[in-house]
Amino acid sequence: MNDFDFFVGTWDVVNRRLRERNAGSDDWEEFPGRSVAHGFFGGAGSFDEITFPTKEFDGATVRVYDPEREEWSIHWINSVRGLDPVPMVGRFTDGVGTFYADDTDDGHPVRVRFIWSRVTPESCRWEQAFSYDGERTWETNWIMDFTRVS
Repeated sequence: MNDFDFFVGTWDVVNRRLRERNAGSDDWEEFPGRSVAHGFFGGAGSFDEITFPTKEFDGATVRVYDPEREEWSIHWINSVRGLDPVPMVGRFTDGVGTFYADDTDDGHPVRVRFIWSRVTPESCRWEQAFSYDGERTWETNWIMDFTRVS
């Protein structure tokens, strides 16, 4: 519990996202974002809304801690597509949060991994990676570097 307390506040976000996934591409796009995060349930919940001023969508995330399993469920909401029905599940160990789910990408089964790392009072990083081969290899396809707004 309280693993996402560090995230409460307002953040400027530098997004780097692969233009094409599962194609061996190294062509990245970069775009700005602004995230505002809140905690609830005494640290057992976290909510943030992120805006992407140069994109056609925004997003929100709800995170809820299950004390019996000692793990988080992360639910992504896209302003265009709505709630992603597949939550990411995982935990923080030694300051790094790792979360997994089974999903699809353009009709292909995919294992999804989120990593929260580099957590300081003023910055943090989130990364998304897909594995199309049962976790033998991972392709990182979206990185968000957060800087706290004073």
